[in-house]
Amino acid sequence: MKLKVCGMNQNPIEVAQLHPDYLGFIFWEPSSRYFGGDMPQLPQSIKKVGVFVDTPLEQVLEKVAHHHLDAVQLHGKESSEYCGHLRHAELVSASQKDGIPKQVRGDGLEIIKVFSIKDDFDFSILKEYESVCDYFLFDTKGKLPGGNGYTFNWSVLEHYPSTKPFFLSGGIGLDSVDELKAFLNSPASQYCFAIDVNSKLEIEPGLKDIPSLKTFINELTDDLQLKTDN
Repeated sequence: MKLKVCGMNQNPIEVAQLHPDYLGFIFWEPSSRYFGGDMPQLPQSIKKVGVFVDTPLEQVLEKVAHHHLDAVQLHGKESSEYCGHLRHAELVSASQKDGIPKQVRGDGLEIIKVFSIKDDFDFSILKEYESVCDYFLFDTKGKLPGGNGYTFNWSVLEHYPSTKPFFLSGGIGLDSVDELKAFLNSPASQYCFAIDVNSKLEIEPGLKDIPSLKTFINELTDDLQLKTDN
């Protein structure tokens, strides 16, 4: 089981010291966790995820090149065609090395497509995304595209029809550890690839609560062999 900590902003270096597998940086400007600074130097074992919401393809690839992102998380209404274009895109970056523009190819990225769930979900819409995404991410449907702090009904995933690995997100924190353990030991979690945490393990938006995050990681590591390097 992998761990992704999303909404990185104020203390990514401290979070990186806990050795999660993914760190998410939000490039949607209305977000209170919007990342507009310079990317910190992170261990190569941690994959940097750029989170976008209905962003033009060219802008996504510019961010990928500038920040050397390893993955993109699409949190809007992006179509399967958009994902396909991203998968096969090539763009000359604005950043240069030794005067030579850097080439960026979309097929070198992990593509994570987000779908929001409340009480039920029409899984048939996933079919067209199967060939153009590496992972799905299931989050709670709310007013904002992520970071709402609420969980959805995980039992919906008992009917998951795909073999595509997915991230589980939405209001996961210390108060949901027991419920999370139960889910991860159930058949519904067969294709659960990673746990995605954000707002429930913060002091304020973008400032992660390091002691709580460490406790969360330790509790899951003990029972579920959460695969961090901690």
